[in-house]
Amino acid sequence: MQWTRDDRPRRITLISTGGTIASRWQGTGYAADASGDDVLATSALPEGVTVEVVDLFNVNSSRMTSARQLTLLRAVHAALADPGVDGVVVTHGTDTLEESAFFLDLHHADPRPVVFTGAQRPLGTGDGDGPGNVYDALQVAASVRDLGVLVVFDGRVHAARGTVKTQTLAADAFADPSDTALGKVGFGSVHMRRTPDRPAPLPLPAADPEAADLPRVDVVMHHSDGDPLFLNASVAAGAGGVVLVGTGAGNATPEIATAVGAAVAQGALVALSTRVPSGPIAELYTGGGAVDLVAAGAVPAGTLRAGQTRMAVLATLLADVSPERRPALLHTLLNGPARPEPALTASGSRFSGSS
Repeated sequence: MQWTRDDRPRRITLISTGGTIASRWQGTGYAADASGDDVLATSALPEGVTVEVVDLFNVNSSRMTSARQLTLLRAVHAALADPGVDGVVVTHGTDTLEESAFFLDLHHADPRPVVFTGAQRPLGTGDGDGPGNVYDALQVAASVRDLGVLVVFDGRVHAARGTVKTQTLAADAFADPSDTALGKVGFGSVHMRRTPDRPAPLPLPAADPEAADLPRVDVVMHHSDGDPLFLNASVAAGAGGVVLVGTGAGNATPEIATAVGAAVAQGALVALSTRVPSGPIAELYTGGGAVDLVAAGAVPAGTLRAGQTRMAVLATLLADVSPERRPALLHTLLNGPARPEPALTASGSRFSGSS
């Protein structure tokens, strides 16, 4: 489907958070220091679009925190409280853009779009990609509806869910390794191939971004010689949730499966992702594999990777639900709307893989 705007003027709120798109040379390296107005001044504006800038904060996105993501979520909701605003663009560093975008998507119930973008090259460079990305993001924000939170980068439109940074330096930095892009933008039009699958949005969390006691959620990766040390240490440090990044389709060891069971018994949420770039978690193997980890209480993350899985755990802990209901809610946030079971293969197995 093709989205083409009518002639009505569009008001877009641009929320600036820093990142490479706002970074300039500091003598030893680049760091975010430019305002949202500075960033916007580098880009042309789509015809009929006016932009209001909100400077929320100005940090390299490797310094993103749960508190800042909550502040950003509230700022987006505040912008959309104005019925005259047609959409929101968030300029964000690329390192953790996938986490912030997904966190906002989990709480986004408005038909108006929220579009994340950024840059791989700093502000003011001759080959900078920021101006084009901002123009495209504004074009998308002024055109589409009912698609949730989006990531627009290098002419492509991605759903927040599943989209991760796949290139450290290349301009085409984002993709969903397990699915296709939603669409593309260019020459004044937005072309969409599909609509994203999204669970029912969560209400805005009641948590105070200024509070010091936001839930701790850690990420622990399994590897050769991996043992339960770091998982146990996270729980001992007070983590309300842990993302276990398994090997293959979500595998670890019997000792780690035992530690998962102990963590769940203590009230921690444990989610199971994988270090493999694409494909789903699958309960195939015992001996500490996903069969045992899920039986111990780990919630499989579907095709989501560690960063976005962590945001789903955080959102679950912030939601107003009882501890008993948290695993079911987390499963929904991680896996999206229920889908039909995949067809059986001739061998009777739904999946194939190796341990």
